Amino acid sequence: MTNVSAPLFDRVAIIGIGLIGSSLARAIREYGLARSVVGSDRSEAVCAKALELGFLDAATPDLGEMVGAADLVVLCVPVGACAEVAERMAPHLKPGAIVSDVGSVKMAVLRDVSPHLPEGVHIVPGHPVAGTEHSGPEAGFATLFQGRWCILTPPPGASEAAVDKVAELWRRCGSRLEIMEPAHHDRVLAITSHLPHLIAYTIVGTASDLEEDTKSEVIKFSAGGFRDFTRIAASDPVMWRDVFLNNREAVLEILQRFTEDLTALQRAIRWGEGDTLQETFTKTRAIRRGIIDAKQA
Repeated sequence: MTNVSAPLFDRVAIIGIGLIGSSLARAIREYGLARSVVGSDRSEAVCAKALELGFLDAATPDLGEMVGAADLVVLCVPVGACAEVAERMAPHLKPGAIVSDVGSVKMAVLRDVSPHLPEGVHIVPGHPVAGTEHSGPEAGFATLFQGRWCILTPPPGASEAAVDKVAELWRRCGSRLEIMEPAHHDRVLAITSHLPHLIAYTIVGTASDLEEDTKSEVIKFSAGGFRDFTRIAASDPVMWRDVFLNNREAVLEILQRFTEDLTALQRAIRWGEGDTLQETFTKTRAIRRGIIDAKQA
């Protein structure tokens, strides 16, 4: 992608310089989306590494210093940390600034961030549906969002101009845009993202509880399926702890449905109901093909 337009923002502040934050900062710089991009992280070492890697113009643990002149502030911290960060940065936000985020749960972000924002500051929650199992400022890359969906969940009465600017930022990063009601987002992601992670953590946890000789053979002879589960289960543990705690209702609802479906398959295996198994596997194969056709695999 090449930069074909003027910068969207004068100054963007990235709060939390991990995989998503560092990737967004790199994309903003590479595609000329802001005149300057700065960052803040509670770790001085992370700030120093970001400056060493060269994708930020300034970085410091001092939130106020980084957000003070920013037109756009993007929270790239675990969902559970959003309330504290919002409270700390609120006195320093300038009128007209836009606050967004990248979290996988949207109702919690609106609940925890909105009350702290001063009058005249706009909130446009967002969720780029992209990532890898790696974390930290070294893990980011500018093309992470290419061809991936970014879901925006503005609250009722949100500034259309602010939503349009955040949407355009993600478009220029290569994302496909979707506007969604926050509660609906949380339910959709419970099945497409949160439940798969919960299953992966459980399966890999089960393997870790096996006797040592069996565990070593599981690792040695891992087939594609188990390798995929270990990749998902290697995701940031703090981030995913916060996802499950902050989207518990939707996750528990989907988990109950999954448990019922799993029980039905267990019954089919027990009673040798091959037709039931084949019908289920045929349906799920079609979903996989749909994902490939949508270029999301």
